[in-house]
Amino acid sequence: MRADHSHRLVIVSNRLPVVLKAGENDWELKPGSGGLVTALAPVLSRNGGLWIGWPGTVTDEDISEPMQRFAEEQGYSLHPVYLSHEDVQGYYYGFSNEVLWPLLHGFHTRCSFEPWYWEKYQEVNRMFAREIMRSTREDDYIWIHDYHLLDVGAELKALQADRKCGFFLHIPFPSPEIFLKLPWRREILSGMLDFELVGFQTQADTINFLHCLRALCPWVDHEEWGNLLRIQCENRTVNVGCFPISIDFEQFEEQARSKEVEHKTAKLNLFHQDQQLILGVDRLDYTKGIPERLMALDKALSLYPELRGRISLLQLLVPSREEVAEYQALKEEIERMVGEINGRYTQPGWIPIHYLYRSLERQELVSFYQASGMALITPLWDGMNLVAKEYCVCNHREDGALILSEFAGAASQLYEDAILVNPYDVNGVAEAIRRGFYMHLSERQARMSRLRSIIRTYDIHFWLESFLKAAFEGQALEFPRDGLRSYLPKIG
Repeated sequence: MRADHSHRLVIVSNRLPVVLKAGENDWELKPGSGGLVTALAPVLSRNGGLWIGWPGTVTDEDISEPMQRFAEEQGYSLHPVYLSHEDVQGYYYGFSNEVLWPLLHGFHTRCSFEPWYWEKYQEVNRMFAREIMRSTREDDYIWIHDYHLLDVGAELKALQADRKCGFFLHIPFPSPEIFLKLPWRREILSGMLDFELVGFQTQADTINFLHCLRALCPWVDHEEWGNLLRIQCENRTVNVGCFPISIDFEQFEEQARSKEVEHKTAKLNLFHQDQQLILGVDRLDYTKGIPERLMALDKALSLYPELRGRISLLQLLVPSREEVAEYQALKEEIERMVGEINGRYTQPGWIPIHYLYRSLERQELVSFYQASGMALITPLWDGMNLVAKEYCVCNHREDGALILSEFAGAASQLYEDAILVNPYDVNGVAEAIRRGFYMHLSERQARMSRLRSIIRTYDIHFWLESFLKAAFEGQALEFPRDGLRSYLPKIG
């Protein structure tokens, strides 16, 4: 099956797939570079599709001319949803990132349940729905993405829109014990039932969604429909499926094998020729478990002194929400811990942690992946975590080891050949670092070969095809069953 259906594809997300900057005489637009853009842009270009989203800046200026130039160059259109400063504060920083983000990641104690946040969230979701109505036609397929726009389905229904509409959640969906703490839990779940198809990253997320419906809806029934669940809640029916997102395997591997990256990798290896680099790559966020990771490294150097001088953590921290006090405090805590650990263990010619607080160009990041003998990926909870997959694909020599949190969505696919850890278990992560360091090359190669094979098979293009097949044909391509829960150690 091909993804270019007769229906025009319309993507709706919080942000447009471009970087918008004010130039001297006009606005400058540059295409985005994320995995979602890489997968969806060719499909949109083939069918003359469109992408609806916020331009990422608050402006009253007309940006239609650069948008039109983009459409002529890329083959698909951009339709902006303009937000005011108050909209951004209430809908984006407020409800999306102070309510939904912590709640859906299981950090309900970090939520700020301000009523006006919910009002703004509804208002902006209504703005998105109106833009969808203005710029689409009945035979279009509307594909809405992520937690910022959970209520768009309900708003489209209120506008009596006759549109086929699907939704994909990129972050986790929690169990009822967590989700039911949301004051607007009924409204959010009801809105999700107004989509024809809802996609989640893992089977656990799908099951949690079903359990939340059962907790709030007087009558819920479900049946397996191919690889989907068809859920009936009172008088409404929705198809639900597991669609673990991935990366473009060929694109990353090609770049990893390029002469430019090989040269950068050789320089890193020369600088650390007597050490095994352990790589951490994270956006600044409390869900990523960075303080816990640093404690585990500290514990490893304490419990296993033979590792001193032989391993170094290369921790890349990508700036995020620096204007938020909580994030600034987290950054300061991380930097304090890095300083203390380096002060405690540094020897002439060796420091345990190399800390970078900045974004990297793709080429430099890929060289980091290649030069690192281990990747230490320990989020406290993550929808997928594509860094884990990027590391494996870029490790084309197949001599690396992946240490992965069992609470990352990627663990549902990679659990058999990654070293799984509980990020809250400091001693356990320390032991995993030691295990990874001493792992024999033959075992590393066997594990990494299988990891890369899984990612190659179920890449970003497979994800795209699977969702669209479910949307148009009512059945999804088969992802491997999630055996993670049965793989974890049992009591006794």
